[in-house]
Amino acid sequence: MNKNVLIAGGTGFVGKAISKLLTEKGYNVALLSRTKSDKKNTYFWDYQTGIIEPESIEFADIIINLAGENISGKRWSKKQKQKIVESRVLTTNLLFEQTKKSIKKPICYISASAVGYYGNTNSDKIFIEEDKPGNDFLANTVYEWEKSADNFKTINIRTVKLRLGVVLSEKEGALPKMIIPVKLGIGSPIGSGKQFMPWIEINDLARMFLFVIENENLNSVYNAVSPQQINNRDFMKSLAKELKKPFFFPKIPSFIMKLFFGEMSQILLTGNKISSEKIQKEGFVFNCNDVNYVLKNSKFIR
Repeated sequence: MNKNVLIAGGTGFVGKAISKLLTEKGYNVALLSRTKSDKKNTYFWDYQTGIIEPESIEFADIIINLAGENISGKRWSKKQKQKIVESRVLTTNLLFEQTKKSIKKPICYISASAVGYYGNTNSDKIFIEEDKPGNDFLANTVYEWEKSADNFKTINIRTVKLRLGVVLSEKEGALPKMIIPVKLGIGSPIGSGKQFMPWIEINDLARMFLFVIENENLNSVYNAVSPQQINNRDFMKSLAKELKKPFFFPKIPSFIMKLFFGEMSQILLTGNKISSEKIQKEGFVFNCNDVNYVLKNSKFIR
């Protein structure tokens, strides 16, 4: 019998990729949506009012939670920071409370998380899952997010957290925004250019979610990042090379980024080396270990 998978936050490009792969593999996929719909396998929820259709949990053998406000969507005002936190923690709490009340419970809960857990630094350390969280806004957000996900363990549900890096796709995701300055002929490193950019290719990420579902011994937290470590300077240089654009402009000073983006600039100016050995030791194999492969095949570059 095919398992049923409920995806919260499934309308984004990550959710679509996971839905497509799971459907191809024979899973029945349903979405939680904040827009009421008559579409089959679409359930309504609203974390701000605490509403969720009970049938959604009754449907689910596995819950995947991708919900969360885009951290780079707007400048980090006090209101926006609150929205970033609540869109992660309150959605998780709502799913947990409804699951706790449901007679039929899922067997597995998989939460998206983020490498922001380790804090925004530029150290030479390679971070692993067992390291302590950082102490900045994003690290605190991820810590609270993961803590809310751990509630599922208290009702004996297998719980896995995947700490995502920057998700790169040939069609969507972060890449289109990154390409803009290089296309304009002003490619240059941001800040020092030495900050690392933990990344993962979209198809590898979708495969990792499938891997977690199908390997029932997994019950922990894993870094969802490519084994390739690349810093901002080398990434921007590769972009310029693929676009056949110059890469000779001076580094964009940190103070300029801070002036334009405020506190949010930290996600551009800092970045750590992140290990993916833990998930690889469990048997996961990355198909894409070279960021240049993604760039060469991107529709934005061709």
